[in-house]
Amino acid sequence: MSEHDAFAERGRALEDEYFRKKDRELIEKLRRASEADRARGELSKQTGVTDPALLADLQDIGLTADTVVLLPLVPAVELAWAEGDVTPAERQLVVSIARTRGIAEGSGPDRLLNTWLSSRPTPEQFARARRLLSALLDSGAQVAKDLTADQLVKYCEQIASASGGLFGLPMRAVSMEERNLLSKIASDLKSRQQ
Repeated sequence: MSEHDAFAERGRALEDEYFRKKDRELIEKLRRASEADRARGELSKQTGVTDPALLADLQDIGLTADTVVLLPLVPAVELAWAEGDVTPAERQLVVSIARTRGIAEGSGPDRLLNTWLSSRPTPEQFARARRLLSALLDSGAQVAKDLTADQLVKYCEQIASASGGLFGLPMRAVSMEERNLLSKIASDLKSRQQ
């Protein structure tokens, strides 16, 4: 075999490897797109939402068909974080609300809720979740069908007054941070319902 043939063979081998790599990348990209479409379809079935933009937004904030049941609790979680950390009383109340909403201990949604109560979601995630929740309340989507903005605000009010106390009597009033956030949440959730 001549030196020229060896270079040509090596060139073809490198070219073949390049195209195999590109084929694998394309197959992986198609697989991910197919998985995302399937997940959006499941999320749509679970929520009753058909708008692709809303479904994409739900996925962008980390919700799946399994965990979307947590969306109505996001304002309560946000209020629990209003003063910089979640107190044991606030945590207990958020978890209690979750249990009344059918979120079982140890389930996927419960694990995500505990993550949110341990590691604060970003302000952007909270704001997006409020916007999405407002849109879902307005549309009568399955995930929010049995709730009103007033009920969600009531959850938040309970969280705001949960900390402190002795023998069931509150020791402190709702903080300024909590009042301001409560007002913002109420405004955001009720804005579409008027």
